[in-house]
Amino acid sequence: MSAGQFAVFGHPISHSLSPRIHQAFARQFGLELSYQTIDAAPAAFASAVREFFAQGGAGANVTLPHKTAAFEMADVRSEAAVRAGTANVLTPLSGGRIAAHNTDGAGLVRDITERHSVDLRGHTALLLGAGGAARGVAWSLLDAGVHTLTIVNRTPETADALADAIGDPARAHTRYWEDLADLGAFDLIVNATSAGVLGKSLDLPFAVVGNRALCYDLSYGAAATGFLAWARTAGARYAFDGLGMLIETAADTFELWHDKRPDTDPVYAELHQQYG
Repeated sequence: MSAGQFAVFGHPISHSLSPRIHQAFARQFGLELSYQTIDAAPAAFASAVREFFAQGGAGANVTLPHKTAAFEMADVRSEAAVRAGTANVLTPLSGGRIAAHNTDGAGLVRDITERHSVDLRGHTALLLGAGGAARGVAWSLLDAGVHTLTIVNRTPETADALADAIGDPARAHTRYWEDLADLGAFDLIVNATSAGVLGKSLDLPFAVVGNRALCYDLSYGAAATGFLAWARTAGARYAFDGLGMLIETAADTFELWHDKRPDTDPVYAELHQQYG
């Protein structure tokens, strides 16, 4: 049974595991689908998406650096997308209209709480970065019950804007990057920066890692290696990359498009063995 044509847009995008993940999900239900990677430079992104949908595309995932542009081009936006101001899922509607959704935060929380069995309630959380990736997960961490969310970014104004958007100063607030060593220890540290992807070091102090800390990099594979090595050296209790989050966000997307919930565990086991 053909399930249609799908794609993931990014720049660059050839490294993406999304086609492999969605094909694995489709096999669970005996579905046949086309899922391709489309490399679109920022200036060409919106027109490339519209062309893909005009040619019969049934859905698109969106990754760096297009998540904000994806949100802005949509006619209808889910609550999760509105809160984040970014989208990683686009679905065509009748009349050439487009719907945007964001599954990043839900995927992160499910990976931590269900796959890794860590209860986030009451945790003090440190969010490194305040860009699109951070915005995609911040609200979900608060929804999951973290006690406080401290946002630190190289550009303080961006962190302040995210905290202002959250609008809960008792729980979500900002601090300066240069003061990290003096902020005390945290139970959860989420790396939402692009440092690993760009091959740069964050040079983080060990003092921020609490004795029960879970350190999580939203990237996976080689891009997460540096942060996870730092976390283990600092004595973190848990250190995970974002592979599980990627698979969980894909599962939410797959269910949105096909109305079927895939089993993520076998897909995670296979890819973790290769990329973990």
